[in-house]
Amino acid sequence: MRGVVTRRELLLDSFNHGVWRCQPQACLLPYLPVSPPAGRTLVLGAGKAAASMASVVHCSLDYPVEGLVVTRYGHNPGQPTGGIRVIEAGHPVPDESSESVALEMLALAGSVTADDRVLFLVSGGGSALLLAPIDGVKLRQKQEITRHLLASGAPIEVINFIRKHLSRIKGGGLSCAAAAAPQITFVISDVVGDRPDLVASGPSLPFEREPARAIELLEAYGWKVDPPLAEAIHKARAQQARPHDVHTIATGHQALSAIQHRLSAQGYEVLNLGSEIDGAAGDAALLHARLMQDRLPDRPLAIVSGGELTVEVKATGGRGGRNLEFLAALMQAVPEGLAYTALACDSDGIDGTEENAGAFLDSTSRQRAVAMGLDIESLRSAHDTYALFSALGDLVTTGPTGTNVNDIRIILVE
Repeated sequence: MRGVVTRRELLLDSFNHGVWRCQPQACLLPYLPVSPPAGRTLVLGAGKAAASMASVVHCSLDYPVEGLVVTRYGHNPGQPTGGIRVIEAGHPVPDESSESVALEMLALAGSVTADDRVLFLVSGGGSALLLAPIDGVKLRQKQEITRHLLASGAPIEVINFIRKHLSRIKGGGLSCAAAAAPQITFVISDVVGDRPDLVASGPSLPFEREPARAIELLEAYGWKVDPPLAEAIHKARAQQARPHDVHTIATGHQALSAIQHRLSAQGYEVLNLGSEIDGAAGDAALLHARLMQDRLPDRPLAIVSGGELTVEVKATGGRGGRNLEFLAALMQAVPEGLAYTALACDSDGIDGTEENAGAFLDSTSRQRAVAMGLDIESLRSAHDTYALFSALGDLVTTGPTGTNVNDIRIILVE
């Protein structure tokens, strides 16, 4: 029987293996253009992997590159990027830096000629990191709308659909600004289904505007759309992205496949649920708990899954992201007596707004929590799952990973 420490080590090793498979150093180089253009190579990028992607471009190409990328605060590993500047900005709520870098990026895009080439480096998180509001919308209003939608439990595809209607840079706006030059987009996908136009709200990819639908969705998730905002959305100009090659270089599917191979080699029967699990964190926990109980007798089982879960925040002041919400719900859903060890982490290294990537959970967690006087249900209701797993000493801290292919969940059942 594998010991708890050994199982935790295997979980963390498997998670790191999946993340490594999706880091720019492992997946970007084969797609980069070997020959330079007649003019400049301009690199523009946004997302949690932007700095790491920029470093691979700088270190791999034998000709000069220049440009600008933006990443989340703390997600610049300090690797060499040469003439590509790296700026940090707010996430998940945009800030003044998000706005200033977006405006500078649009200006750079507008400076290209037909002799140049533009490389777009796109990864998850770019939606908040680039802020160029449409006429009639200000930074503060965009911040308030973002906070409201995040707390509402709205799926990220809905949030980004709305964001595109409020932005001059999303939904193809950046490509439109650089329309004079040939372009290539490289995407690390953090969205369910891996549609590249949905990652970071598609700053370089085509988008069909539906103003009435955007307003309908805003109101469906509780935001009162006043007449000035409605007018601004309807009047915003459609952005025409220039047709070009798009390469999705890393996905959650690739991470899970790497993890599956690693665990199979360790003797586990692997049930890979895929990278498209979405919906409420509590519902996903119930699904995983049922599957854990259906395991084959006398053979260890590993369940792996990815995707992006949602949490409808009904209380304020709590700390913890969707991975901790999932694990807290799983803790309550799994019956006593079932031997298991689990890990749920965000592949970018940050779950929610704290410093942890996620946490461990095992068949002793509930008993330990009760013995410590922790009220699991109250902490879940308050969305204070960080306090729960911090008290248990079960947080997983990796630091920013340099990639972002959504959440990774691994459960070992003995």
